[in-house]
Amino acid sequence: MHRSLRLIVVIALALLGAGEGVAAGRIPPPVAQALKASGIPLESTSILVQEAAADRPVLAINAELPMNPASVMKLLTTYAALEMLGPAFTWTTEAFALGTVREGTLEGDLLLRSDGDPKLTLENFWLLLRGVHARGVRNIRGDLVLDRSLYGVDSGNPGSFDNEPMRVYNTLPDALLVNHKAVRISFLPDIENKRVMLLTEPTLTEVEVINNVVLDNGTCGDWRARIKQEIRAEGNSARLAFAGSLSAQCGEQVRHYSILSPQTYTAALFRQLWNEIGGRFSGGVRDGTVPVNARPLVTQPSPALSEVVRDVNKYSNNAMARQVYLALGASAFGAPATLEKSDRALRQWLAQKRLEFPELVIENGSGLSRIERISAKSLGSLLAAAWRSPVMPEFIASMPVVGVDGTLRRRGKNLPYTGQAHIKGGTINGVRGMAGYVLDATGRRWIVVCLINHPKVHNGNAHPVFDSLLRWAHSRGGTLPQLPTDTVSPSD
Repeated sequence: MHRSLRLIVVIALALLGAGEGVAAGRIPPPVAQALKASGIPLESTSILVQEAAADRPVLAINAELPMNPASVMKLLTTYAALEMLGPAFTWTTEAFALGTVREGTLEGDLLLRSDGDPKLTLENFWLLLRGVHARGVRNIRGDLVLDRSLYGVDSGNPGSFDNEPMRVYNTLPDALLVNHKAVRISFLPDIENKRVMLLTEPTLTEVEVINNVVLDNGTCGDWRARIKQEIRAEGNSARLAFAGSLSAQCGEQVRHYSILSPQTYTAALFRQLWNEIGGRFSGGVRDGTVPVNARPLVTQPSPALSEVVRDVNKYSNNAMARQVYLALGASAFGAPATLEKSDRALRQWLAQKRLEFPELVIENGSGLSRIERISAKSLGSLLAAAWRSPVMPEFIASMPVVGVDGTLRRRGKNLPYTGQAHIKGGTINGVRGMAGYVLDATGRRWIVVCLINHPKVHNGNAHPVFDSLLRWAHSRGGTLPQLPTDTVSPSD
């Protein structure tokens, strides 16, 4: 059949209401059945399946439709970073003495500067301060000065995405982002004393924690819903008050909060750790930049990018993804790092790789966005390019393995593809997505992408669709012929 005639026939069938039937005839019956059972309309779903080494897909449904990918967007950010910066790329955090050190006393300020280390954890921050102490500084008579100037990013409103400003996943980028500004609260049943203990890490004097949670013997269930919380953050202090109940059957449970400004949190943590290692400090805290006469004391490198992207993808860490994304612009165009520079650097890289993503909208590189868009076709092209890339091992290793680790460790423990699929998932209200690689029963590797944008994706409705597609890719991925290049999906 001539191409134009075939195109007319497909469009005519869609207009007659047969579009869904046409698509269902091309997708595996279990996938079609899962979609029907979910109540999710086909036009809200985008699917692509392609052998990793192939040039064309075997399955493409609405593949060119721009979709919100949620955290699946992290695959673009991390793959670009691995190629543009290199797997061995590191960030640095430095300590400088702004004054002389005599007999253990710094007669002046201590200045800390970072270039956006995404993994400046509590432990790494402690190592930095331990290094200052080891170099003979015991007493600081000046202030703590924080150089956060590398980022030219407006601090913005951390609650703008979902009105949850205290949730750690909403932590905004900062050039000197220490421990993601996180306060960890552990709810620990103390059966012997018939109470619930609250353990705080780190323990900061600026954060008051009030415990009115009682212990009971009911079933654990949704333990979060049974814990009532009241959070107040004013100026340089915060108050966390907890009430409700926790079942003894729950064991230890943990929640994290981001409740202080970057400056206040860093200063508070500095005072606590500096005191613990035997140092003395009674000064204030302020922002500043490194002067020409600053004396370098310690340089603390971050883990390599290859390790950082594992945390970004396996645990879907939004704050780290945003820091990595900003590093793209800073590396390509210099300081200060901005979202505009990162967008420009990313698109230049895509052009150099001859990857055309005309529908791409990227806001911050993490997927925590209402406006970010990409298509299943573009994600498939991205994953195919990554398969041929020198950084392929690092990239694939960064993705959760279904039923084994990361965000998918508890899903699919006894499925045929358990341990055989490296998949990055994405979830925000009204959005579910997945993309990655599946090893089939014959040893071939398949690219699988599925994006769903519809209100009915809540409460796990999308999981059977994803599962049916992954099962098919694992066991029967080569049974369908490749689609002709002029195939039209029902949404076209």
